[in-house]
Amino acid sequence: MTATLAPDRTATAVERQFATFYVGHMLLGVDIRIVQEINRQNEITQVPHAPDYVRGVINLRGDVATVVDLRTILGLPKSDSDRQSRNLIVHHQGEAIGLLVDRISDILTLRGDEITPPPTNVDGVDGRLMSGVCTLESEIVVLLDIDAVLADGARQE
Repeated sequence: MTATLAPDRTATAVERQFATFYVGHMLLGVDIRIVQEINRQNEITQVPHAPDYVRGVINLRGDVATVVDLRTILGLPKSDSDRQSRNLIVHHQGEAIGLLVDRISDILTLRGDEITPPPTNVDGVDGRLMSGVCTLESEIVVLLDIDAVLADGARQE
């Protein structure tokens, strides 16, 4: 009897999935494991004296979720929400946070060796907010570190 060995699966071959979306002209992604849902722009209730990056709160089937404006955190000019705007609801430190994005793109499956470290001389998105980048045929996907993004938003207060 001959034993058959499974193919060698190195850390670079492990696949991860990312929910991708646009903020301005930038294609961004977050690890799909932290994404709870994507919903249309709900009625956002403004919160008095909230930081600039907080758009307000929404009712998420009886739970309250804070909605943050990724444009503000990323240093882009604010824009009015339109029909393509969505809330990407993510779990962060035990609570639901809505990331206001301009439009949703696709689910992207990447191997570890397809993700490169963020460049040090980045225009636009601050490099410390990135967990990596991936070059596609027609564009680059910036993978966001949600912990850093939300911590950076809090630092702007």
